Amino acid sequence: MTFAIPATMSDPVNAMILAVSEDRIAGFHRDPFAVIAEKSGLPAQEVCDRIAAMLDAGTIRRVRQTLLATNLARGALAAWKVPQERLQEAFDDLFGNDPFSGHVVIRSGEPGSAGAEYRLWTTLKVPQGYSLEKHAAHLAQRIGASTYRLMRAQALFALGVGHTRRRGLEPGARSDQPAEVQYPAVTTLDAREWRVLTELKRELAVAEIRPDPWRARAEAAGETLDGFCEVAMGLAERGVIGRFSTFLEHVKPTANGERATRYNALFHWAVPPGQEIAAGREVGRHHVITHAYWREGGPDFRNVNVMAVAHGMEKDTVLAHKAGIDAHLAEAGVEVTYTNVFWGGRSEIKPSEVAPAAYREWCIANGIDPEDMREESSNGLS
Repeated sequence: MTFAIPATMSDPVNAMILAVSEDRIAGFHRDPFAVIAEKSGLPAQEVCDRIAAMLDAGTIRRVRQTLLATNLARGALAAWKVPQERLQEAFDDLFGNDPFSGHVVIRSGEPGSAGAEYRLWTTLKVPQGYSLEKHAAHLAQRIGASTYRLMRAQALFALGVGHTRRRGLEPGARSDQPAEVQYPAVTTLDAREWRVLTELKRELAVAEIRPDPWRARAEAAGETLDGFCEVAMGLAERGVIGRFSTFLEHVKPTANGERATRYNALFHWAVPPGQEIAAGREVGRHHVITHAYWREGGPDFRNVNVMAVAHGMEKDTVLAHKAGIDAHLAEAGVEVTYTNVFWGGRSEIKPSEVAPAAYREWCIANGIDPEDMREESSNGLS
């Protein structure tokens, strides 16, 4: 008798795998599934079978090698002020037709709070050589945004997901040491590196969830497997490779009704100039935080400059985590002059395209001369 492989995230063995595979496989690995197996204490073939089953069932949304895209393309968090009657249409347009908009989220702040009229939020990255500002201006005109705010990351303090292992955290749970600081710095790649990177970053299909998953990708890049892995390792050493990860659906239930999380919140803090790094390191050490950045919100957002994202199954629990962080900031001597929470509603997530060749193709397909979208500054990328 053949038994079906469990594909739910609540299955105990699957939960063991996901606790590792979501965010604990940093860098590039020639056989990432063997690394997941080692860290989870399970046979490699069982790990492959179960991840493949969860991907096929939709429990896992995608499996892929992530990139540190902030080191590959100029990007920003974008907040768009769009008329209410056009909000859903604008959401659909950015998610469906702009490969350079990644996270697309409709958010709600407290009525009357700073920036509450900015309902549409996206991450935006534009490949090297092209202008983030020009691309944003084009999108604003297309979706009917009356205004928008681009908030570049000045520094990063946390960059991960890990919904499975973040469940059950006590408010205030944090690392013994402040978070490390990462500063975005765009890295220029040669043609061979782009070929390898383009194949490396594509999502894995169910049939590719097996030992030695990069062999066919190497062939597609015109490389031997050894050559492909050598280039990928070099890219990891240069800081453009993130983690190998299985991604759960953030908001929507799976086919069997399970949810990885119900609520996602974007926290805002304003701290005095000069305290951004200290505040970000204290926020980023909290285990509940999936992303934390120093970004400048500007006057519309009461000059907030530290932002972080947290997820949870219960709204009150997310707020308790926020209160725990606020209390810790006060204990650490970080002055907070203003704070706010934006709650996520409708949400879609896709990796932002970062390849310059893809940007040129997109421009042509949309009737835009790629040369008109070039950066004007002489920074070596144009």
